Amino acid sequence: MTESPLVSVVLPARNEAEALPHVISGIYAALEELPFEIIVVDDGSTDATAEVVRKCMEAMPELRLLQHQTSCGQSAALRSGIHAARGRLIATLDADGQNPPGDLLRLIAPFLDTRQSSGLTKGLGLVQGQRLLRNDRWSRRVASRLANGLRGALLRDGVRDSGCGMKAFPREVYLLLPFFDHIHRFMPAMVLREGYSVKVIDVGHAGRLAGRSNYSNLQRAIVGFVDLMGTAWLIRRHRYANVVEISQRHLQPEISALSNHEVSRQN
Repeated sequence: MTESPLVSVVLPARNEAEALPHVISGIYAALEELPFEIIVVDDGSTDATAEVVRKCMEAMPELRLLQHQTSCGQSAALRSGIHAARGRLIATLDADGQNPPGDLLRLIAPFLDTRQSSGLTKGLGLVQGQRLLRNDRWSRRVASRLANGLRGALLRDGVRDSGCGMKAFPREVYLLLPFFDHIHRFMPAMVLREGYSVKVIDVGHAGRLAGRSNYSNLQRAIVGFVDLMGTAWLIRRHRYANVVEISQRHLQPEISALSNHEVSRQN
């Protein structure tokens, strides 16, 4: 690749060999007008995930592969991909095909502003996808609704579906956040904690292309409750400092006034 990417799409993947080719081709179609890269993070897969990605890489120079020797979880996989990313803007989605890649451009669009010399809109820290019609079994939908209700009551981040894998954010904003397992489910609250704004955009949701989920409802509930309590504690212990830098330009009037005073005394 000769052109530096504007967008790095990070795909955490564990045993998603069947779904990945479809997801990767969908990302290519969605972002063909932008300089981008795709980073697949193989989180200790026991299937042919790595082999499938290597095969795709033969025809796709924008595609990169990172591997965890053992499974470390989705948050760790995202972190590995974001740290390795070359783009200033990060987009994430799940590798199972349930997040339509065609929605990626709508998530990225709020950050693109030709009026800004940096090319990124200042102040916006996260665009969070929000699934309109979920194609999960009824037990998963009920469990998610209850979890999001409790999370919203405690964190008050104004987001009803922070568990959606579709997100877009500046890489520099992510690097400001404290890291803990499952932070990807609490990113809106963490971004707000740092003084940035969060925008919510409705996205689609499809059924799984292949395979099965790596977590049961009970596992999600137990882990999610512990992380929710920790996130609420972090928010309440944070103080946001409004920092103002005094530049040489601000000091110049005082220096000029002092010089005039000294001249008048000499006269």
